[in-house]
Amino acid sequence: MDSKLANTWRLTVNEKNFIKTALLSEIRIDGRKPFEFRNIIINFGSEDGLAEVQLGQTRVMGIVTAKLVQPYQDRPNEGILTIYTEFSPMADLSFETGRPGESAVELGRIVDRGLRESRAVDTESLCIVSGKLVWGIRIDLHILDNGGNLVDAANIAALAALMTFRRPECSLGGEDGQEVIIHPPEMMEPLPLIVHHLPIAITFGFFIDESIVVIDPTHNEEAVMAGRMIAIVNANGDICAIQKAGGEGVSQSVIIQCLQLAITMAAGITKQIKEAVEAYNSERALQKIKREPSCGGNNIKESQNQSIDNKGIEVAGQYMERLKLVSRESCISQSNDDEVDSKLSALRRGTDGNGINFTRGPLSWDPYSKGVDPEFLKASLASQGLSTRNKKQGSSGEEKPGEAEGEEPYRDANPKSSAVDASETEMQTKGQKTLKDAVKPKNKRKKKGSSMI
Repeated sequence: MDSKLANTWRLTVNEKNFIKTALLSEIRIDGRKPFEFRNIIINFGSEDGLAEVQLGQTRVMGIVTAKLVQPYQDRPNEGILTIYTEFSPMADLSFETGRPGESAVELGRIVDRGLRESRAVDTESLCIVSGKLVWGIRIDLHILDNGGNLVDAANIAALAALMTFRRPECSLGGEDGQEVIIHPPEMMEPLPLIVHHLPIAITFGFFIDESIVVIDPTHNEEAVMAGRMIAIVNANGDICAIQKAGGEGVSQSVIIQCLQLAITMAAGITKQIKEAVEAYNSERALQKIKREPSCGGNNIKESQNQSIDNKGIEVAGQYMERLKLVSRESCISQSNDDEVDSKLSALRRGTDGNGINFTRGPLSWDPYSKGVDPEFLKASLASQGLSTRNKKQGSSGEEKPGEAEGEEPYRDANPKSSAVDASETEMQTKGQKTLKDAVKPKNKRKKKGSSMI
């Protein structure tokens, strides 16, 4: 049974006359003005893609779901958007279960036309494999309570559900690269639908030969009105669709005035829907953070470990700098030792008193190396008569052989060198390496001393 016919039977003649008389005085039975919308309340469910809209006494729930389907042959690169309506007898006694009535079919077609023909939803982004698999978006509109103007309430519920819906992320894999892998929301964050604009449906009711026009008629006003027009527009001023199903005729001037008024009303409704969706998204983000406290703890631990590692790197850097300083100091001391060694080698070569040649000698202190001349040593020992003393010390054996010759390398063989230079060299070389380390072992030195005698 048609809802309008059922409402007409339910109203008495006096009630109908009262509604018409009030409209002539620009007064509506619920206290509103002719071009005033009822209060809109938008609530969201615990899951994505579920929205409930309350427009006065009218309540409609929209649910959005998605599944992989094959695309249409004429549009292989576009997803599919379908709308289903359910009129429950609990919402209105005139609704029957089973086959949808005329009002249910009209409601589904109007909402579908506003979304599809205006291309509000980007269906090309729903394609997975061209010509094989696409996402099929299904919108189920459940009428919970019929208080009039079901089209506007159902349209708002469909838009709110679409804006909060998120489809699973999927990728292609397999050996041929054509296998579709659907990732659960725990692994990858679901993706929202791309909605370019919001087509808002505004319903106009005409009374008494279109002389009286109202917006958002109630359930009782729908039983009295002579005609109805539905304009679907967006906040940008674009006209998406117009629906005029039967009833009294409407002039062109009245239609233009209704469209201008609909554009003004659509801007406010669009703002209200976006604010409700933003509030839902922020609440959803907070709930997600509360559900995953361990992730925050792990992040804190990772940051602490990272800070500890950074501190360890800083300590290691400081330690390396200290090592560099120590190595530099050792290099400086080694260079000083090398200078002393070069001075000693110059003295062994017998430079004159006018100047000292700082030619660096060998570091091994080998008497057979190029830095020490063995013939020169023999001549110096013979000239100063040290060979006899070495022989006596070798025969007595009371003193060590190295001690008898401890003064040999510090005496200058050149008669031109002064005693002051010799004393200075002795003071410089105390506590450092001497030529006794360069002299051959005891047995060989005795043989050389005896041969010289």
